[in-house]
Amino acid sequence: MERVTKLASEKSVAIFSKSSCCMSHTIKTLFYDFGVYPAIHELDEIPRGREVEHALLRLGCNPSVPAVFIGGELVGGANEIMSLHLNRSLIPMLKRVGALWV
Repeated sequence: MERVTKLASEKSVAIFSKSSCCMSHTIKTLFYDFGVYPAIHELDEIPRGREVEHALLRLGCNPSVPAVFIGGELVGGANEIMSLHLNRSLIPMLKRVGALWV
C-alpha cells in the first residue's frame, strides 16, 4: 500500500495500467489528448507489479487497472474517469492540481 501511495504522488496525475489493457490505453490517450502527461506505471512491466496490483484491489479498484490518481488521491477506474469527463468535472479537477493550465 505504501508503494502505491509513493508512486501515485510522483506527479499530479498517476495512472496504474497494464500494457495489454485496452481500457488503460483509452484512459491514457484521453489524458494525453488534454495535454496532461501523467506518471504511467505499467504493472506488467515494473518490478513487483503484482504486489502493486493487489494493493490497488485492496483500495477498491476492481478491475485493478486502469487506476487513476489525481493529486495523490484515488479517483477510480475507466468508468469514473469517463463519467467525470462527460459531466465536465475532469478538466477543473486537473486544473486544481496543476496538471492542466489551459
